[in-house]
Amino acid sequence: MTPIVTALMGFFILSGTASGWAAASQTPPAPAYVVTMTGYNAVPEQTKPDPSTTASGAYSNPDIVVARSVDLADELPFGTVIAVDNASTTADCGYSSVQDHIGLRVVADAMNARMRNKIDVLFANDDVVLQAGKERNAASAIGFCRGTRIHVVGHIDVAHMPKNQAELKLLLGKAPLAIAK
Repeated sequence: MTPIVTALMGFFILSGTASGWAAASQTPPAPAYVVTMTGYNAVPEQTKPDPSTTASGAYSNPDIVVARSVDLADELPFGTVIAVDNASTTADCGYSSVQDHIGLRVVADAMNARMRNKIDVLFANDDVVLQAGKERNAASAIGFCRGTRIHVVGHIDVAHMPKNQAELKLLLGKAPLAIAK
């Protein structure tokens, strides 16, 4: 046998598959979580202490900010960029009314300590959607979306938060640390 064939046979025996080489070079899948998703507005009644500043110190930008419950701090630290894969279709979930307003989100805020396994999407105070023939604030329209699947798509420095979805997507495409940890 030639050295190349011997080396390939040895690789096949060690890896257990001829395609093991290609599989080993692929990026592992991004972490995914199943959470309850709700919405909020940056108003004194729903935030502490300053509605214009998130828990991470970033500006409360309703185009890109999401809060997470404190029990998810290790899995979703500040700066984690998430995408919503799937939201429940239960009667109390208005995801279909607001999904065009969600896009990618940066974890930059924290929820009240009593909350567990939740994300809370920040919507603009004047963000109105049509739901069941009525205009409603998007944060109210989303309701409680239990069983929502999210996945991590990257990580950014919250000290340099993008201003909108377009900037966030551009940053993820160019940032060397845009790959999930």
